[in-house]
Amino acid sequence: MEKIKVGIVGGAGYTAGELLRILVHHPSVEIVFVNSSSNAGNKLYDVHGGLFGETDMCFSSDLLFDEIDVLFLCSAHGDSAKFLSANAVPSSVKIIDLAQDFRDESNGFVYGLPEMQREKITSCHKLANPGCFATAIQLALLPLADKGLLKGDVHINAITGSTGAGVKPSATSHFSWRNNNISVYKVFEHQHLLEIGRSLKKLQPDFDAELNFIPVRGDFARGIFATAYTEFNLSESEAVQLYKDYYSTAAFTFVTDKNPDLKQVVNTNKAIVYVKKHGNKLLVISMIDNLLKGASGQAVQNMNLMFGLDEKTGLGLKPSGF
Repeated sequence: MEKIKVGIVGGAGYTAGELLRILVHHPSVEIVFVNSSSNAGNKLYDVHGGLFGETDMCFSSDLLFDEIDVLFLCSAHGDSAKFLSANAVPSSVKIIDLAQDFRDESNGFVYGLPEMQREKITSCHKLANPGCFATAIQLALLPLADKGLLKGDVHINAITGSTGAGVKPSATSHFSWRNNNISVYKVFEHQHLLEIGRSLKKLQPDFDAELNFIPVRGDFARGIFATAYTEFNLSESEAVQLYKDYYSTAAFTFVTDKNPDLKQVVNTNKAIVYVKKHGNKLLVISMIDNLLKGASGQAVQNMNLMFGLDEKTGLGLKPSGF
């Protein structure tokens, strides 16, 4: 099989850096261009230091659409729609957008959560990659929605690493503020609630309860640790089996019988889910790496599905336990 020829737009950010880290060694990929107007002519490793010794490729100001099979959009939210309006991408080129512009499945895009829409992803031409919080929280709730078991309000708390705020430093992401610190933000109003709600209603159309979400800024670089609880009338063993059945064919989502810790997923494309019954409530823990399963790793997983590859290809990433 000929290699998949890849172009990347918005090449200087965290998601692009992680995407490059994966694709530079992907056995079925050839990177044709990495576009960044502000870095054109500079080596990729001048921005993404981890690529030193891996590639001597440079950023480009050119958009070589006629030479690629798939285009990854890694720019800021809102920029993908502007880019596609301003540039005539050939219809032969598949598009994977890592921003939130098309997660409502507008303009022919398919929402790319493999644990819910794997078959649609394999045949789609334009894909909207899910958000990081949205991925972790949906993986906590999809098995319940699939069986129509979300009967009351869902209470969610999720803490994320500083890389979730993007590469450009802000008042709440630079080291001296973030280190040894913790805070909440966008309480009950986070933008990912929209895509979570849409997915739950796809599986359980009558779901109309509240998703009470408190996002937390963590004092670490990467990872999302989410907890969710809701009323649940079945037994704990039935809940565990429900989750194991739902994720039995998932390539990267695993249900554990032991209370997990975040380091088990950091630097991997894995999601780990744990369920525990407390009285009449079911507690679900879900954890991912926000830059991998929550962004670039999932984007590569989706690319693999779109091109008929094993979805695990190039994603054999291992966690560091200490």
